[in-house]
Amino acid sequence: MQRDRCGDLRRDLYAVLAAALLVTAAVLVGRHLQDTRHTLFVNWPPLLADWEPHLGPGTPAALLVAAAVVAYGPTLAGRLSWRALLAAAWATGLAWTLSLALVDGWHRGIAEQLTTRSEYLRSVGRFDDIPATLRDFTAHILIDAPDNWPAHVAGHPPGATLTFVLLDRIGLHGGGWAGMWCITVGATACLAVLVAVRALVGEDPARRAAPFLVLAPAAVWMGTSADAYFAAVAAWAVALLAVAVTGGPAGWAAGSGLLFGLACYLSYGLTLMAFLGAAVLLLGREGVRARPLPLCGLFLAGLAVVPAAFTLAGFDWWEAYRLLVTRYHQGAGGVRPYGYWVWANLACAVLIVGPATVAGLRRAGAALRGRCSATVAEARRAGAALLGRARLAVLVSAAVLAVLVADLSGMSKAETERIWLPFALWLLSSCAFLPRPRAWLAAQAVLALLLNHLLRTGW
Repeated sequence: MQRDRCGDLRRDLYAVLAAALLVTAAVLVGRHLQDTRHTLFVNWPPLLADWEPHLGPGTPAALLVAAAVVAYGPTLAGRLSWRALLAAAWATGLAWTLSLALVDGWHRGIAEQLTTRSEYLRSVGRFDDIPATLRDFTAHILIDAPDNWPAHVAGHPPGATLTFVLLDRIGLHGGGWAGMWCITVGATACLAVLVAVRALVGEDPARRAAPFLVLAPAAVWMGTSADAYFAAVAAWAVALLAVAVTGGPAGWAAGSGLLFGLACYLSYGLTLMAFLGAAVLLLGREGVRARPLPLCGLFLAGLAVVPAAFTLAGFDWWEAYRLLVTRYHQGAGGVRPYGYWVWANLACAVLIVGPATVAGLRRAGAALRGRCSATVAEARRAGAALLGRARLAVLVSAAVLAVLVADLSGMSKAETERIWLPFALWLLSSCAFLPRPRAWLAAQAVLALLLNHLLRTGW
């Protein structure tokens, strides 16, 4: 048994070493390409960032939160009641994200992030007449169109910008409120993942994953980018579906459909969350078979609400996406080399999920292979433990598949450290496989702190 554990740890470290070499190659090759060809449009490839070692007002808090989670996180995750665990995870995750954002100070770290020339708040004033703006939205997507939208407004369905318009309408004006909205809502995404894992796999894996979801390196980009908000909406869509198909109220299926529909009108890329939805249906197929009509009917009814509302308002999702593809190739996306980014994007993914997740993914793959290769007798002896590991591995694999499809599409060349946040959160759940959680949590914290203090990230 001891020999098996040592062998597993050695393989984990080999996987982490391979990931580190991938990141190193992406940095070195990327610097060469940017210095010689100037085609990457990032200053510290593969990340959109600048080398700028610095400290800030959030540094002491970030160190304190990291030390507390490493020291007490695994113990508290095992002892707290489930509701108390969710509350503690949200509060601690929020503190971690806020402290990292405040390393750059309030203005640069939070209040100004969504007010730059490419961001959503630049276009809030153009939504005075919302129905008219939605009808005319596609006419301003292309770069050569009159009054073309800023990059992020053009690059997303109008639901993204409309969120900030509505915040402005209720009196929450400016970048400070918008940034805090994204951080606060984004911090709930970890709760959604925990709820889904508990429903589909079991409470023990969810508790083991909790500290890793709280102390994720992804928090560097969760504060402050709108993709943190998008990630939370998508995560709750999956979580509500998981609850519905595992015996929860059927009405949660309608809520899941509503959020899936909203997610698709926040970001075109969130259509790939369908892979997570399919994994939930696969893992909860017994519940679906028990009441197929209520679940499917309510889900589809909820799913239709947001698309119907935008379509009736005059926005054509498919036409907008077609024009976006053209605009993408009119700008930096048409110059950035696919041959570099198709693998350098994966190096970005390593940086947002951290070394613990790399090891967790290795173990998830081993769990799937073990489940598939186990004989009937072995499966009976292993029982629930083997089945639970395989179920978690299926959920994680769906997120991996979503990332790979996004990567191969060529529509995610660079900036994936924020774009892939909705998928990264589900990859982090693979850390439930890891023994010695404190050592791995420390590695996660060190990576996040180094990234945030050595680089000035674009978000």
